[in-house]
Amino acid sequence: MPTVPPRTKGGARLVTLSSDVGAAYAAQMKAVLARSLPPGRFLDLSHELPVHEIREAAFVVRAMARGFPAGTVHVVVVDPGVGGPRAPLVVATRDGSRLVGPDNGVLGPLAEALGGGAAHRIDPGRLTAARPRVGTTFDGRDLFAPAAALLAVGTPPARLGPRVAMRDLRLAEAHRTATGALGEIVHRDHFGNLITNVPSSWVPRGTDGMRVRLAGRPVRSLPWATSYEALGRGCPGALASSFGTVELAVAQGRADERLRAGVGVRLRLEWRARHSEAVVNSS
Repeated sequence: MPTVPPRTKGGARLVTLSSDVGAAYAAQMKAVLARSLPPGRFLDLSHELPVHEIREAAFVVRAMARGFPAGTVHVVVVDPGVGGPRAPLVVATRDGSRLVGPDNGVLGPLAEALGGGAAHRIDPGRLTAARPRVGTTFDGRDLFAPAAALLAVGTPPARLGPRVAMRDLRLAEAHRTATGALGEIVHRDHFGNLITNVPSSWVPRGTDGMRVRLAGRPVRSLPWATSYEALGRGCPGALASSFGTVELAVAQGRADERLRAGVGVRLRLEWRARHSEAVVNSS
């Protein structure tokens, strides 16, 4: 396992915050961190993750957080089971990072991307930085932020609680076919773009369009574009997303509304070689 110094530049590890709780609740988590950490040692990734959508949040968090330096503490609060039997966790990943959040699967894909690691159940009695809990509805403030503050200043995860098995969460995987791929829409972004789990690297060179079937509906043909600008305003198409997967989009419009589709919709893609046919059914 790589050795990562327990403290980094600034006297503490960097802490990131991701949640579905919105700005007002996020501010309360940041207040906890501000009492314990030097200025500039925590930052927001997003507090507008899809509400209660654990799988979609896990996909987005993995994409946002995996590029941070080894040793970062990542707090993830998408927690529809708060107050129930699910465990509060710290995961020590193989690259030296620390993941903090509920044991509902939301931490799993990021943990795997960082090499896997050991999970510990947070014991509230060991959180010396915590104040008394207020109700049972906000572990982000009352458990996860205090745990992150301790981890950031060098507290070993084992001191926060016993080793436990973490709930596994496997995100849906795409599959190749002879002429394309079978996949699923796994994220709808702020603009209404539909992000699939089909790697854009699978699209052959020379492709200029693809036939798309969403959830058994009639096939529609879409151009394969290099940019939204290349599609033209109001036009639907497919392109390589910043997630590294195929995206269905409408330039300066909303693909979710135009295509009447959202997260969880399965799809079949068939590549279309350049000049093989005209684009049809694009309205």
